[in-house]
Amino acid sequence: MTRLIETSGTAPAVAGRGGARSRIGWTFVQLTALAIVAYSASPYFTASLSDLAGQDVGLASTYAAAPPFVQAALYVHIVGGAVALATGPLQFWRGLRSRAPRVHRWIGRVYLIAVAVGALGGLTIAPSSSAGYVGLFGFGALAALWLVTGWRAYSAIRRRDVPSHQAWMIRNYALTYSGVTLRIWLPLLLMAPLVFGQPWEFDSAFANAYAAVPFLCWLPNLVFAEWLIRRRGLPSYRLPA
Repeated sequence: MTRLIETSGTAPAVAGRGGARSRIGWTFVQLTALAIVAYSASPYFTASLSDLAGQDVGLASTYAAAPPFVQAALYVHIVGGAVALATGPLQFWRGLRSRAPRVHRWIGRVYLIAVAVGALGGLTIAPSSSAGYVGLFGFGALAALWLVTGWRAYSAIRRRDVPSHQAWMIRNYALTYSGVTLRIWLPLLLMAPLVFGQPWEFDSAFANAYAAVPFLCWLPNLVFAEWLIRRRGLPSYRLPA
């Protein structure tokens, strides 16, 4: 049976390469993460779910009538995801790591706690997803992998295995960033019928789009993360020849 093999990379110094392109990429990730936090997370703390459902805001209509513990899990997921999205890019800021390692470690603790909180909330609300079984398995797998990769990143740094810690943090933030990519894929998929010359009606187009994003929002992110890990010479996974 084909299996994944973790391979040791080259020296961790390779991870510092990239120059201007790395800075531009980091800035893009940080700004888009903050934008999604401001646009998608903040409305949930300005009004009740029932009021937001009347305004057709985000997931409010899906969870407005849910049991209280599911609604509480939704807020837990939103808070954890928002904190993780906003603080995660700071962990990849080389200047912070080298000049203020103590700050880097504390932000890392906050980030991983936020991931754990957000993942547990995500696992709780996944069965209530409006995408049905696709949402349950897609978002459920995302939450589980989010939790596991965060634990692997923490375990690696506890062993002082910095290259493995860096690799697992890249994988983990790729999953965190699904909060951004989901909102990129949705409008693209909504417009897809028009591109292919098919009849377009919002409700059906949205239903089709939302049936795809539970997996599409994070699987390509993980593929890109693994490419980035290998490019930086960090411990990666590959299929045996």
